[in-house]
Amino acid sequence: MKNQILNQKKEYLDQLIELLKIPSISADPKYDHAIKKTAHWIERSLNEIGCDHVKIFETAGHPVVYAEKIINKNAPTVLVYGHYDVQPPDPLELWKSPPFEPVIKETPLHPNGAIFARGACDDKGQMFMHIKAVELLIKNNALNCNVKFVIEGEEEIGSDNLEQFITDHKNKLKSDIIIISDTGIHSMDKPAITTGLRGLSYMEVTLTGPNRDLHSGLYGGTVGNPINILCEMIASLHDEDKKVNIPGFYDKVIEISEAERQKMNINATPEKEFQKSIAINASVGEKGYTTLERKSIRPTLDVNGIWGGYTGEGAKTVIPSKAHAKISMRLVPNQNWEEISELFNNYFRSIAPEGVDVQVKTHHGGDAYITPDGSKAYKAAEMAYQEVFGVIPHAKRDGGSIPIVPMFEKILGCKTILMGFGLDSDAIHSPNEHYGLDNFFKGIETISIFYKHFSKLEIT
Repeated sequence: MKNQILNQKKEYLDQLIELLKIPSISADPKYDHAIKKTAHWIERSLNEIGCDHVKIFETAGHPVVYAEKIINKNAPTVLVYGHYDVQPPDPLELWKSPPFEPVIKETPLHPNGAIFARGACDDKGQMFMHIKAVELLIKNNALNCNVKFVIEGEEEIGSDNLEQFITDHKNKLKSDIIIISDTGIHSMDKPAITTGLRGLSYMEVTLTGPNRDLHSGLYGGTVGNPINILCEMIASLHDEDKKVNIPGFYDKVIEISEAERQKMNINATPEKEFQKSIAINASVGEKGYTTLERKSIRPTLDVNGIWGGYTGEGAKTVIPSKAHAKISMRLVPNQNWEEISELFNNYFRSIAPEGVDVQVKTHHGGDAYITPDGSKAYKAAEMAYQEVFGVIPHAKRDGGSIPIVPMFEKILGCKTILMGFGLDSDAIHSPNEHYGLDNFFKGIETISIFYKHFSKLEIT
């Protein structure tokens, strides 16, 4: 397999570049045409590698692409999930090259090159690895598992319509394991398999004061300024130890044992190295926890955006009528995202002073997920990583969220194995997102070897 991958590197990269050129931004309706174009691109690719029953399923939002390759009804079945939509590329001025004009450049962490484009790592590059891995297996008559693909176009906006699709096609999607590559590894020397994901509650708040923007000279000091008040309210959401102040927020949090905390910190990035990687001189977070623990096993609350009043060039002295903020909370096992959303809603309204009206909107969310590291699928993945990277991968918990993972298990009764190959430095959701070429090709190889081991472990 490895030699074939090397021989087809240019072909695979040309195809990935073609895919990355399509601006499939799910959050902005003006890109709906690009979303549809990308879905058809995926459909064509799945047909070309030899899949059967390839179909685009329309939903109330963006379409889902489905395909399958059934080799034997008695063989184990792998369901591959991925997404073809991407985050908006803003702020554009911080990109060193246009976000939808992919370029390959060498970096200190990627001496053999990385491909820079929105979606390179999250998730087009990682999703495309699965298509290429299955293509290789089919071409070599080496596919020993049944394979099903579900590739959606709404992951970056909460997968609002995926649950209905899964429910409607529950029998069609029946599988033995779900495999997802939307996570990462510590480094090429320290591969890892993700065994935990945090949940998410994503909120938007709006404060309304006077019925119009007011002249700050004529009205300053006489009315509540929605931006000032919003800043004060947000500041009060944490205490001096950086714990979230919302009553009940921690009630269901399961504390991790000291032994497990020590074990997970063995593979932590050194503190100075972490700070250097994002150009800061101090780490900030909940008192009593390491940086790794804060971003993986502890719940958090962060402001993702705040706006209001005049933000254009020059000066315009106004007291704004409205102020807005987007706030996300990352959750840990046993916290229910809907309960947390309600707790936030009630608390945020309760701390608002007189003089403003408060509106709280819940955008989307999902629960945390833990996948067992003693399953046959984990063992197959572990063997595949070891074969390709030369070392046994360690288990790690990620700070990110993939809300559809617990939803898959709830509806299909099927566990998920998280086999990601990106690096924390790949700038997903940020300007200059990129994905290492070595990561891409090793990912294809590792996934193809996973099928070999999984089929044998399941049969025996």
